[in-house]
Amino acid sequence: MASLSTAGAAVAALQEELTGEVFIPGDPGYDEARIVHNAMIDRRPAVIARCAHEDDVVRAVRFGRELDLPIAVRGGGHSVSGQALNDGGLVIDLRLMHEVTVHPAAKAVRVGGGATMSHLDRATQPFGLATTGGRASTTGVGGFVLGGGTGWLDRWCGLAVDNLLGVELVTADAQKVKAGADENPDLFWGLHGGGGNFGIATALTLRLHELPEFSIALLLYPPESAEEVVRTYRDLVESGPDEAGGGVIFLTGPPADFVPPPLVGTLLCAVLLTCAGPEADLRRLAGPLLALPHEAEVVGAIPYADLQCMLDDPPGLRNYWSAEYLKGLPDEAVDVYCARAASMPVPSNTQHILFPQGGAISDGPSDYPVPYRDAAWVVHPFGVWEEPDDDERGIRWVRDVRADVRPWSTGAVYLNFIGDEGTDRVVAGLGTENTRRLTELKRRYDPDNVFRFNHNIPPA
Repeated sequence: MASLSTAGAAVAALQEELTGEVFIPGDPGYDEARIVHNAMIDRRPAVIARCAHEDDVVRAVRFGRELDLPIAVRGGGHSVSGQALNDGGLVIDLRLMHEVTVHPAAKAVRVGGGATMSHLDRATQPFGLATTGGRASTTGVGGFVLGGGTGWLDRWCGLAVDNLLGVELVTADAQKVKAGADENPDLFWGLHGGGGNFGIATALTLRLHELPEFSIALLLYPPESAEEVVRTYRDLVESGPDEAGGGVIFLTGPPADFVPPPLVGTLLCAVLLTCAGPEADLRRLAGPLLALPHEAEVVGAIPYADLQCMLDDPPGLRNYWSAEYLKGLPDEAVDVYCARAASMPVPSNTQHILFPQGGAISDGPSDYPVPYRDAAWVVHPFGVWEEPDDDERGIRWVRDVRADVRPWSTGAVYLNFIGDEGTDRVVAGLGTENTRRLTELKRRYDPDNVFRFNHNIPPA
């Protein structure tokens, strides 16, 4: 670590040279700059470099290496374990780098490393184009895609990494590198699930798909009907087209216009059925669900970008998430999943989620380090609450959900759905043989493990 006088001179030089902004403790804006989505994370970096372009990122990496500072990288700041921050180190903040350029003729889009899903979806919507994005508009595109990327469109057009065409990186030795099918193909392979282990993604190019119409059915049911509702949804999706998606969500009734006032603040079983197509197709699909007695419904066409922000959680809440990927969803698993909703923290922003897989997910490339591709269903306990006093209860509930459904688990997991659950879970999120290959790749591109604030792959 550099001396205080050397560090002070280096910070002054960084402030002078960066087009973006530099924050140190005590500066106006420092405390705002270190806030991430999960309020359980409270870390104090020594320096935050908010970069405006790729050359700023190069300069910031050099600064961090020269002073031997730990380096964390911030895109959307949605990592549940707060990997966008560190204590006493450097944070390279990409949020100013959110430009999105759509190439409609090529059905491709170039996305800045600091862009969020909202930036991406709002840019592609006017062209009737879309690609798989996260299920919250404030999620960062870079971390989402490089971690694998599952969303409302994945059964129809594949995981986000299946649509990755190229990545522009700044490596641990502050070099600019490009990766694609014909340029650094080994690195490009590693970026299909290996996350931010190999460099800072300053831009990504993604394949787009024509999506002229999109529609949803959001139905609310009393929790005592849940078993029948989940089985109906299961059968509908498993026998339906790839255009059908969505999920089952146990939640606290929100104060929304479509929720009857007596149900606000109570436990509800919601089904969101999505359709990458017109409302007429959706209504045909949703028939069995609409036939079940329900408390409220929203059915119709909706811009895809609007759905993307419909279930956003506000910032400043406490978060603890996990997931189990299931081989199948027999009736016994349905009963176990539904029973655990009874102990869910209510009222809170916690959600007890069941997502379908299959379709283009299972049909996608099998050689990428995303071993959860062949799972049929995902149980995703999404713990979100306000008060620190609820931490123990909320965390215990998330872990209980995992334990309940483990008899049907494949053992694999999507790393963006979990926090820091240990080395074994990182291997489960990449695959054993893939992990061996990724550690060799890490040794080539980051032998000192500079980029370690992530689901880390240590150098071989």
